[in-house]
Amino acid sequence: MKFTEKDLQKANEIIARYPADRSKSALLPILHIAQDANGGWLTVEAMDAVAELLKITKIEVYEVASFYSMYNLKPVGKYVFEFCQTGPCNIQGVKDVIKYTEKKLGVKEGEITADGLFSWKRVECLGACGYAPMMQLGEHFKEHLTAEKIDAIIDEYRKKAVALN
Repeated sequence: MKFTEKDLQKANEIIARYPADRSKSALLPILHIAQDANGGWLTVEAMDAVAELLKITKIEVYEVASFYSMYNLKPVGKYVFEFCQTGPCNIQGVKDVIKYTEKKLGVKEGEITADGLFSWKRVECLGACGYAPMMQLGEHFKEHLTAEKIDAIIDEYRKKAVALN
């Protein structure tokens, strides 16, 4: 993987925010750039490019990318439902919402719908316990989830995908 000129410029702007001997501090946002440039997931090649750019070891990049749920280490749908699966969301019924979503989309966790639009996964606490059950979808939280809300979200994002094409 090679960064585009635009991505490289953005990465260098981020790196410049930190002292020269602390380039590793830019790792998280640079991983986001690499993931976005690579169709929503990080290949080994993409992670290696990040390591080279930041002048750190490959294992340092792999450790971080595999630790955080916001980084995908295998292909994902255009839209990824990230369901909080910790205490409050469980108490409020996220397991039922997940089962419904799995049935509605016809894919198991980590799989991608045939149209390439959707995948879903379980993540740790998203810090919105008062809105349980909830999930993150891109930069947005979807709260107080029900089967009806899942239907509406799927419809909304299918329409959004059509509009973008």
